[in-house]
Amino acid sequence: MRIGEVAERTGLSLRTIRYYGEVGLVAPSARSQGGFRLYTASDVDRLQLIKRMKPLGFSLEETRDLLVAVDGLESAATGEDERRALAERLDRFEADIAERCAALRRQLDMAEEFGERLRRKQRDASA
Repeated sequence: MRIGEVAERTGLSLRTIRYYGEVGLVAPSARSQGGFRLYTASDVDRLQLIKRMKPLGFSLEETRDLLVAVDGLESAATGEDERRALAERLDRFEADIAERCAALRRQLDMAEEFGERLRRKQRDASA
């Protein structure tokens, strides 16, 4: 796929996809004869993973760390000891994600409660 199709599938801008390539998070799997970036379904999946980390506040370094762990676990060349260490890293990421989601739920609850207070004040003022 060319970058435009990838952008359409992922909802990311062309600029963002290029940036992720520049910082080493995802590189096009190939180039066309004309020099266009070409991406695979696996590249799109990687971009979707990166996209899901951003709203949770993960830094580029944390994102890179997660991708290294995922890549290592998917590699047939990864030894058993390294595989265990990578799985532990993913467990820590999972725990961190759960904490970040809980914090976002608390923020959402406060925002909804705030909205309800404003609606009540508006109703009371109109009555």
